[in-house]
Formats: sequence, structure tokens, C-alpha cells
Amino acid sequence: QVQLVESGGGLVQAGGSLRLSCAASGNSFIFRINAVSWYRQAPGRQREMVAIITSGSSTNYADSVKGRFTISRDNAKNTAYLQMNSLKPEDTAVYYCNFRTYWGQGTQVTVSS
Repeated sequence: QVQLVESGGGLVQAGGSLRLSCAASGNSFIFRINAVSWYRQAPGRQREMVAIITSGSSTNYADSVKGRFTISRDNAKNTAYLQMNSLKPEDTAVYYCNFRTYWGQGTQVTVSS
């Protein structure tokens, strides 16, 4: 069993930055050998994948965040990160960490214009 806990969300002005963290506890070996994704869900919209990082640290991004967001992981700390720069109001959402069937509780990101 694995638990995921996101942190780092908050309120920021457009153009600002935030760094989200996703800490895994429990069976950390499973975390280390799997790809980890960040998703987000805005009010009234479907949950969408924002970024993914493989166990080998290859990455991929949604077109809407390419060039602005960076996903990374530190397997020694059982933690994944999402660095978000040049934030826009449309980035406002609850951000979730995921791998396999495991989800965190989400962290709210609000970008004011």
C-alpha cells in the first residue's frame, strides 16, 4: 500500500511560480519503479493529465503547459515535483499526483489575473 500526499499549492498572481510536491509513503519501491503523473481538475471540467515522468526520468507534457511546467522526481526522497512557472489564470485547478491506481488528495492552485 502506498499513500501520496501533495503540497505546495496556493494563491499566486499571473506570471508567478509554484512548486508542487508529491511525497510517497508506504511501499516506496513501487513508487520508484513506476511512472508518476500530475493531473489537474478545474471546476466543471474533466480531470486532465498535465505531466508524466517515467522511472527512467523521461518526461512528457500536455501542450497547454509545455515550456512552463517541469516535472521531476527524487527517488531517494520518494518524492515527485511539479515546477510551475509563468502561471496563467487557466492553470487554476486542484492538482493531483498519481501512479498506477494511487492518487493523492489534491492541492489547490489558484492563479489570479
